[in-house]
Amino acid sequence: MPDRERLDEIKRKLRRLKKLEIRIRFEGSFRAANYSPDAVLKGSRIKLVWDDFFHLGDKGDQRAKYGLADLAAMDREEHKNVVDEFFFNVYYRYYTENGITGSHLYDPEILDWMGLPPDATSEDIRKRFRELAKKYHPDTGGDSRDFIMLMENYRKLVD
Repeated sequence: MPDRERLDEIKRKLRRLKKLEIRIRFEGSFRAANYSPDAVLKGSRIKLVWDDFFHLGDKGDQRAKYGLADLAAMDREEHKNVVDEFFFNVYYRYYTENGITGSHLYDPEILDWMGLPPDATSEDIRKRFRELAKKYHPDTGGDSRDFIMLMENYRKLVD
């Protein structure tokens, strides 16, 4: 039964993360409209970062990055990295939704596609771009569609 208890604990922690995301991103809006985080959880019109990251059901959700079985198999350090990545995405979404942008903020989905951590620097991005450009360039036997996608994603990051 310790496995069952561990799964229940993971579920509780993930549900707390979901409520915390709602508080971070929508606290002022919901307070003004007399909503509570619990009421928001029951609604389905709000797109949460949490939904893209976690799935608590037994069957895998194709949209979710981490399923319950994946999280149960991770050690403490891997859990910490997942939570860090989750919060980076939450704050990135919060900043972009509220018009707060900075030159040091990069889209975490593009960074993930390039195989970079969410806190990558411009130098890391440039270095990884060069590596992937060599790999995907059609002159070196790479797929032209992947190369075009790489170029588009890199432009999004540097603009």
